Amino acid sequence: MKAIVFAILAVLVFSSCANSPFGQKVKEPFSGSAYESNNRFFRASGKGESSSDNIARGKADMEAKTFLAGQVNTTMKQVADNYMGQTENERGADVAEKFQSLARQVMDTELADLRKVGEKKFYNEKEKKYTVFIAYEIKKNAMFRFMKKQAKVSNQINERQMELINKILDEQIKNSEEN
Repeated sequence: MKAIVFAILAVLVFSSCANSPFGQKVKEPFSGSAYESNNRFFRASGKGESSSDNIARGKADMEAKTFLAGQVNTTMKQVADNYMGQTENERGADVAEKFQSLARQVMDTELADLRKVGEKKFYNEKEKKYTVFIAYEIKKNAMFRFMKKQAKVSNQINERQMELINKILDEQIKNSEEN
């Protein structure tokens, strides 16, 4: 009798695990640690759906690039805030603002060294729609080097600010190459 009760309980437990209230877990392309940002790379992936494959691709592309730009912008803000926190003076705030302004300017123009690491397209015959997944990455040191070049051509940064911004970026480049 105990064996039958145990068997029934085991079946109930295992069947309830299979029927999660959220549905079945799905692993989408370009997910997992190999597609997440780390100390050396900014990484992002996007997904787009449409009845047109070009529109689905455009949506996936835009989503991935938007997410990537957000990561870069957040990192630059953190770097500037850390610098300002370390210096705690009026010049530090000015340099941090110039640094953030430079980061926004770079984000508005282009993402440096953007590399597509994958693209997959699926077609659902039943729903007559395409789903496209795209993954991108940017080497952090390449992004920081690009920012240095942009700072050099900026007419809004004076010589002293330029020295400090280069110092900040050199430190970030060093950190990205060490890890």
